[in-house]
Amino acid sequence: MAANGHIGKPDIVTVKEWQKAREELQAAEKEATRLLDTVAARRRRLPMAPFDSSYTFQSHEGAKTLLDLFGGRNELIVYQFMDNGPENYCPGCTWYTNNIPEHAPQMLADKGITYVTSSNMRLAQIEAYWKKLGWTIPYVSSHGTSFARDIGAGGGFMLTFFLRDGDDVYRTYNTTSRGYEKLAFVTGLLDMSAYGRREDWEDSPDGWPQGPTYLMPTSMEPGQVSTGFGTFR
Repeated sequence: MAANGHIGKPDIVTVKEWQKAREELQAAEKEATRLLDTVAARRRRLPMAPFDSSYTFQSHEGAKTLLDLFGGRNELIVYQFMDNGPENYCPGCTWYTNNIPEHAPQMLADKGITYVTSSNMRLAQIEAYWKKLGWTIPYVSSHGTSFARDIGAGGGFMLTFFLRDGDDVYRTYNTTSRGYEKLAFVTGLLDMSAYGRREDWEDSPDGWPQGPTYLMPTSMEPGQVSTGFGTFR
């Protein structure tokens, strides 16, 4: 926002000038897309490593092992939601989970992939937060296990991908911080909007509305939100 308190606006140009600028940006976007295609090809060629499946997770259906979480499917995605202690919740994890489409777990299941959120929060705390926010994403508690540490999340958050061969479980991929922010629907649309995410780490013209990005670790009071993981840029 400008010093005078007014919000800046993009320059006004002719339709022809706008089209030319858009085409120039589109060329850069296509170049970035091709680079991401190359990275994705490398990701599909990653090896996999054995992973212990004997952890005991708590769910509203009772105790479950990591193998149980597959639900009979061949692939499993586990999002490790930060545990910030009683009554405090990670804003980045909350933002990300808020952005998961209602039908996404079933759409993944149709591809043979099960999606589950895990957290070191106790099961009752997870249940209460899910109910408060109206989430229907499957969840389990990893409280009392070393699962978060073993996947590399520690006290933070992590998205981990597993593949099973019979009863043998393997880890194929994981990512954290800005590695999965593109999965957040609203964050992606904000990136395409005139003002972006409105966060102060972004390279934006003078006068664009901007505010601070939440730091990590952090606690979130009810009603606060985060738009991504800019602090990890």
